[in-house]
Amino acid sequence: MPDVSVVIPFYNDPYVAEAVESVLAQTRSGIEIIVVDDGSVRCADKLARYEGRIHYIGQANGGTAAALNTGFRLASGTYVAWLSSDDKLHSEKIERQYRAMSAESAWLGHTAFSVIDGRGKVTERCVSPPGLDCPAFYRAFVGANPVNGCTVMMRKELYTRLGGFDESLAYTHDLDFWYRAMLAGYPFHYLPEPLTYYRKHKGMGTLRHRAAVTAEAQATFARYAAPWRRFLTQIGVQAP
Repeated sequence: MPDVSVVIPFYNDPYVAEAVESVLAQTRSGIEIIVVDDGSVRCADKLARYEGRIHYIGQANGGTAAALNTGFRLASGTYVAWLSSDDKLHSEKIERQYRAMSAESAWLGHTAFSVIDGRGKVTERCVSPPGLDCPAFYRAFVGANPVNGCTVMMRKELYTRLGGFDESLAYTHDLDFWYRAMLAGYPFHYLPEPLTYYRKHKGMGTLRHRAAVTAEAQATFARYAAPWRRFLTQIGVQAP
């Protein structure tokens, strides 16, 4: 049984081999790698070289949430991490985060990250959300998502308890999950080290579908507005 499973949802992404390589290069051994091909018609051939080293799951196109649910359900690790197919992990990401979360018996955690461009060049060394300033972190959720999903690691049991990602949400399934986790009493552990490389490039979905992303985000913020403000009051944080 591996300690950590890494799930990589994949759809027509030319960077997917770089994502896989970054997990194979982790300093922690015995990591389970699950690549979920969400109905790709391009770039799947880039994964052929990894036969025997990854679990490759193919399914009809259903969106990122559906691909994540497939991978998380199949994961056998005590902890599960998510990596987008166009991003990469620092070689010590899993080791450092696993040790930090295990030491504090954390169920859910995230880290700082670096930003890279389409060629892999670092453009921002360390993007650090207000993870060490708890009031600012919680207030940010009133109208933003301060957690980069590809920096997240969680206990597999937490995923099971919360019922997975909402597949009706094409773009904010992660934000919805964070709300549900925190409202259920599972706070985020934060490691202020840039251990993920988040790639910004012309083909990324958040740019190509900006209007749809914005509309869905506004609807998700509105849906959680009342319970989140009650939660802020309960923990003694003043809402913005």
